[in-house]
Amino acid sequence: MGKSASRFTRRSFMLGAGGAGLCAAASSALTGPANASNYRGVVGDIKPRTNDSALVDMIRLLPEGIGVIPVYLNLKEGTREEYGSAYGTYEKNIAYLAEQKCNVISVEGAPPFMILGPAGEAKMVDGWKEKYKTDMFTSSQNQVNAMRALKVKKILGITSGSGGPDLNKTYAKYFEDNGIGVVAMEGMGLEFKSIPEVPQATITAFIRKKFAEHKGADAVYILGSSLEALPLIAPLERELKVPVVQAIAARIWEIQKRLKVHEPIKGYGRLLETLPA
Repeated sequence: MGKSASRFTRRSFMLGAGGAGLCAAASSALTGPANASNYRGVVGDIKPRTNDSALVDMIRLLPEGIGVIPVYLNLKEGTREEYGSAYGTYEKNIAYLAEQKCNVISVEGAPPFMILGPAGEAKMVDGWKEKYKTDMFTSSQNQVNAMRALKVKKILGITSGSGGPDLNKTYAKYFEDNGIGVVAMEGMGLEFKSIPEVPQATITAFIRKKFAEHKGADAVYILGSSLEALPLIAPLERELKVPVVQAIAARIWEIQKRLKVHEPIKGYGRLLETLPA
């Protein structure tokens, strides 16, 4: 089976299973008997949209014994205005996942929280933690945590660019306000709906080009789960000689850390292979 067929099959499997139905099937044995010998906890996962393979990839790589309950925002535009109007829907999903007794909630979709800035983001998320008595983290908080664990000082950021240069400036400022330097935040100029379909070779070529143009980065950061970059982490790290921080790998690292699981995963880069504290 060719690469494009494989990618289509993974997406079709996820969508055909009905999202939540997929994860119920994937983790029913884990979320049921809490005293099972392999039980390690349940993760609530708020997904921005359904049409990418990120959820399948995360479930596939999470250590045995971790259940996943997904819910969806169904974002369609990827604009600042849409992101800014999503917080009420986020909270409804958080309330639902808290009712399901999730041990931790992964609040996906970095841009809506990046536009708040670190202080605004922390205020909102800490409020939800207190109100719903559940541990949680956003994708943007998670990625900063991963960079700090890897002792990253300055990044080259790669984004889809679907929100335009203005949003890229906002993303760069978010990291700078967290004490992480940004040599550049480069967008690929993609339409929001087409992000999951970008060939891996196109992503790799863009990163190589921008890494050559911008000197001084000690890590590459790839924003967003929809860009199918998970398999590119290890090859890029070998070629560029710096860590690559990618959303799905960073999420798996943080879930393990918060559930006090420590199972290194080979083949997907330094973060998952070493699981730094």
